[in-house]
Amino acid sequence: MLRPRGEVVGAQVVGVDRETDLALLKLQLDRPLPTLELGDAEDLRPGELVMAFGSPLGLATSVSMGVVSAVARQILADDPMIYIQTDATINPGNSGGPLVDVNGRVVGISTLILSQLGGSDGIGFAVPSNIVRTVYEQLREFGRVRRGEIGVFAQTITREMARGLGLTQTWGVLLSDVFPRGPAAGVGLAVGDVVLTLDGKSMENARQFQVDLYPRRVGELVELEVLRDGTRLTFTVAPVDRPGDPNRFQQMVRPTEHLIEKLGVLGLDLTAEVRVMLPDPRLPGGVVVAVSSARAVPVRGEPLLPGDVIHALNGSSVTNLAGLRRVLEPLGPGDAVVLQVGRAGGLLFVTLTFE
Repeated sequence: MLRPRGEVVGAQVVGVDRETDLALLKLQLDRPLPTLELGDAEDLRPGELVMAFGSPLGLATSVSMGVVSAVARQILADDPMIYIQTDATINPGNSGGPLVDVNGRVVGISTLILSQLGGSDGIGFAVPSNIVRTVYEQLREFGRVRRGEIGVFAQTITREMARGLGLTQTWGVLLSDVFPRGPAAGVGLAVGDVVLTLDGKSMENARQFQVDLYPRRVGELVELEVLRDGTRLTFTVAPVDRPGDPNRFQQMVRPTEHLIEKLGVLGLDLTAEVRVMLPDPRLPGGVVVAVSSARAVPVRGEPLLPGDVIHALNGSSVTNLAGLRRVLEPLGPGDAVVLQVGRAGGLLFVTLTFE
């Protein structure tokens, strides 16, 4: 049976989190819509049945079924971001669609596939619902995700490490560095402490330690039980904002004052206050990109990223927002724009074309 086309409604982008590839939209509706309950991805086990909903290859409202292949899967070895792996058929067009368990609860949001030919090879990945919930709550409250850290470097204990250091166990997590003036140092954690539990959960390796800390909110108390010289000690530590997180500039801008209309970004003057939040800008003046997708604009080319510093446009030096708007004003469709941009302490050229 053919169904009528769905209603098209406007939406406002409340915030975007690039690490999880999730965005929060506020629909312009005056009535509630039906919703699905967010489940608890911690309860998932390999082999459980799941269904992936979406519009693969443009085929709207499609559903495929499979099983959970793995939980807490890392794509990169050092990345604390984890995914649910499933063999439910996922193709381009499924991204953003829910991964649903047999009880109708959303346990993940489909986000990517690994494929040799570009189609589904049965290796799809979804952001776990617990991370989705954290991202949603923080985007709604702050407009960005504030990820915390406690100021330590953790390593997995190996047999050789245990033998050389005289540790009593050949597994677990060793704090190889505790950063001065960080939260962990402030409460008394020290180099050489063996982390036994995090909020009562046994820590088997450094990867698990990083994954469990990753979704913790800034200021949320975390309890660590450690072993030091044969004595069990308990410390309570509150994560703080990641240093240098470029998304923190979002709280400093207002669309009415900081919109650079032709580029579709929100920017800040490179003041002394802003400069100390960046990794050593190479040039004295410029405009810092606070929000890289404030509005849709007809521009092709490499995207600007939060934290980028625009120093020049087509060879003309840019020292502040007013100056950037002034050199952009005469440019129109078909004109090329070459921006000299400071990024991560280096300089590069970003090329854009107005359509």
